[in-house]
Amino acid sequence: MSVYTPGQVVEETGFSLDTLRYYERIGLLESIGRNAAGQRRFTQEDIGWLGMVRCLRDTGMPIAEMLRFAEMTRAGDHTVRDRIALLEAHDRRVQEQVENLREKQVAIRNKIGYYRSVVD
Repeated sequence: MSVYTPGQVVEETGFSLDTLRYYERIGLLESIGRNAAGQRRFTQEDIGWLGMVRCLRDTGMPIAEMLRFAEMTRAGDHTVRDRIALLEAHDRRVQEQVENLREKQVAIRNKIGYYRSVVD
């Protein structure tokens, strides 16, 4: 099994060391294993989980919801329907944000077109 140092995890995930410690402290990241010297060692499973956390965070999911998702995931397969519901609700919010940004992009492009017509 591959293990990763905190520095390698920082490079792989883009999270800072402080963020990794915070996520572990609040329970978003399960307790990380340690080597004989007491240094944290992350597994490929930890890296995969952090990839999901990155996705959720980057799409605006609040920490409280991420924690709820993490708790359900750890609780087992009987929570799959609840996880689907949580992710579907988040997906709807993301879709609304995307549509809102597209509308704003149209306005920006219209303004660019106007300015180009002025200078030509």
